[in-house]
Amino acid sequence: MGLSAAEQELYDQTRVRCREQFAGLAAGAPEGRINRAVVSALGRTGTIARLFPARIGGVHDTEVSAIDLCILREALARESTEVETALAMQGLGSYPILQSGRPAVVERWMPGVCRGEVIPAFAMSEPDAGSDAAAMNLAAERVPGGFRLTGTKTWISNAPDADVYTVFARTTPGAGARGVTAFCVDGASAGLGGAPLEMISAHPIGRLDFDAVFVPDECVLGEVDAGFRVAMRTLDLFRPSVGAFAVGMAQAALDLAVEHAGTRQAFGGPLRDLQAVAHAVADMAVLTQAARLMVHEAARVYDASAAAGSITPAVTMASSMAKLFATETAQRVVDAAVQLHGARGLQRGHPLEALYRDVRAPRIYEGASEVQRTIIARGLFR
Repeated sequence: MGLSAAEQELYDQTRVRCREQFAGLAAGAPEGRINRAVVSALGRTGTIARLFPARIGGVHDTEVSAIDLCILREALARESTEVETALAMQGLGSYPILQSGRPAVVERWMPGVCRGEVIPAFAMSEPDAGSDAAAMNLAAERVPGGFRLTGTKTWISNAPDADVYTVFARTTPGAGARGVTAFCVDGASAGLGGAPLEMISAHPIGRLDFDAVFVPDECVLGEVDAGFRVAMRTLDLFRPSVGAFAVGMAQAALDLAVEHAGTRQAFGGPLRDLQAVAHAVADMAVLTQAARLMVHEAARVYDASAAAGSITPAVTMASSMAKLFATETAQRVVDAAVQLHGARGLQRGHPLEALYRDVRAPRIYEGASEVQRTIIARGLFR
């Protein structure tokens, strides 16, 4: 099933807007730190509002549809991975607050997120708890009026400069996934520090250090010891769109490969006349389109399930398949495009050199490829 006319228009308009208004802001920014100029522009133009409901300044009746989220992310990634990740982090970091926060907490943070004035972050990973998130050890100790958080989070997008964090911490030792609680933590909280990490990534990543950081009861997201339910509610929505991000990168690489093969002269003619090159480009196109169709199918499965009021196992299976196939495909397509370009594709400043770096991380975050295979296998054998 292809895109509707309205969906195709959203895709095309988002690409044009990114090329004309956002990409230039991303190009000159220092790596590894939040680019607030890009986020502000995303807010000012109403692009961030496409992620959110009208009650906090967005455009939807409820939450964004997964298919719209995928369209936005693919369109932006095709033009600029930095802009795409800036938008994605506005959603991922704040949706737990929107979905599970008390009204006062939602009102405090979400309108600013929607306008591009507040930068959120999703803080789950720890030094010894990446893919095995149930093993997290950031301690949340009950104290009068709230909790005190002590420990470390690492590999956190937008850390340490975000304005507000969705933080997952252990409230019941030894209880695995059932003993984790989600909190909304002010980035200016006393005792909260951190540092940026030098990573191969299209967006800033850092470490967070919690030194008895006080979080009041009203900043608990959802119920105590039910934090994984909060996390999964957001990740179920956003996981297919990680695949869309990957498809956008694959399409950008394919675009460059087609252009290069058509103009580069070698062995007496354009590269496209060499069967090996033509077939390689054809394979890249087939893989990219297959990944796109899987991503769109997963998004529509999610949307249908959400409309029915229940996220079914079919959603998890479709999302895991799409995320796995799209991210692995993007790695393969970008690598093939670099091979066709030769040395120039690895030259600093070339679009493929940036894609070659940025395409690697999505195979790890929001569930590494190996985790997705495990989820898929469990679903098959259930």
